[in-house]
Amino acid sequence: MAGSLGNLVEWYEFAIYAYMATIIAPLFFPSTSSAASILSTFLVFALAFFLRPLGAAIFGPLTDRWGRRPVLLLIITMMALATAAIGVLPTHAAAGALAPMLLTLCRIAQGISAGGEMGGAVSLMVESAPSGKRGAYGAWSFTGTTLGYVLGGAVATILSLTLSPAALASWGWRVAFLLALPMGLVVVYIRLKVDETPHFKEVVADRETVPAARAKAPSAARRPLGYLLATAAVVVVYNAIGNTFMVGMPTFLSKSYQMSFAQSSVLALVTGLVGGLTMPFFGALSDRVGRRPVLLAGTVSVVLLSYPMYMMIGLGFGGGLVALFVAGILIGVVGGPMPAFLSERFRTRNRAAGVSLTYALTVAIFGGTAPYAITAIADATGDRLSAAYYTLGCGLISLVGLLAVSRVHRSQHQEALED
Repeated sequence: MAGSLGNLVEWYEFAIYAYMATIIAPLFFPSTSSAASILSTFLVFALAFFLRPLGAAIFGPLTDRWGRRPVLLLIITMMALATAAIGVLPTHAAAGALAPMLLTLCRIAQGISAGGEMGGAVSLMVESAPSGKRGAYGAWSFTGTTLGYVLGGAVATILSLTLSPAALASWGWRVAFLLALPMGLVVVYIRLKVDETPHFKEVVADRETVPAARAKAPSAARRPLGYLLATAAVVVVYNAIGNTFMVGMPTFLSKSYQMSFAQSSVLALVTGLVGGLTMPFFGALSDRVGRRPVLLAGTVSVVLLSYPMYMMIGLGFGGGLVALFVAGILIGVVGGPMPAFLSERFRTRNRAAGVSLTYALTVAIFGGTAPYAITAIADATGDRLSAAYYTLGCGLISLVGLLAVSRVHRSQHQEALED
């Protein structure tokens, strides 16, 4: 709960910005072109993702040095305050150019804090898992992120259905951001009750008894470059399909297919709900058959089904419902085993830094840009189906990464967790 709820709040805060993009775009980035306003909003959305590697570089090593618990407390506090601050910002009409500048500063704080959340949360869960259940336990970190998308979409949908367009644009969107504060306080309370993981305690004991081990401890950066690149490539497909079909899809559907805000939000909610609920199953499956077979099946499916899914989306709400239900399953397949896969690629003494940096780099390049990319591709080509090539291409990158990753034997898994 301490790990996954933190991920949930973090991604709620990212998702609500994307779901409200069409509402806040003219408020902070007024323009004669609605497309230009939306793209500017998504550029600020992507900015927080670009800053995640910086946050990972700061908080990852601190998590490995100070412990999972204190740094995760600091991160969730910083994230909740930055998101709540967006809810009280003046708009462009009230503050002029200062408004988008303040919004950008809040997004910077969100991006830096989020950069360290994943590595710490994954380490907390996987290092606390019983033997043979790392996939099942680790999956809950990505389940938290996915259900955070769902919660963000649900709040946005409820507000759009209960408020008039004028009220939503005037003050309703602020409520969605302000809700982050009480949610963050709940997670802070839960994390205050959490003890450090057994594996981290062993590392601390080793540092105290053998001080030289501190200097000899290998860092994530000392891994062979090919090893790190292959690991990062595997994560690309998850970040691409998650941010495409959940975060960017409502705006894409409303702009490219003139679908109502409520309908497009419901479709994205289906994707996130299916993905979040299936991740624990596929994480547990990877405990039985291995990480790579499950990840390989999901990645190949993304490559083969990307274009057909976009074709079905073009058939209207019914076709979109089927397509995004399938997308949710694919998110579950690749997301379920991913936390355990990542954690087993790094040792305890540098796991948080390794997982944080690897995940942050890929989500910055291929995740944060996904909503912008599919909107821009469709707008530039005039072909709405061309957006499918983004997820298809990202799937091919991950496929190459999986083929490059050598099989890790059980003894190496144990070494990765206990050394």
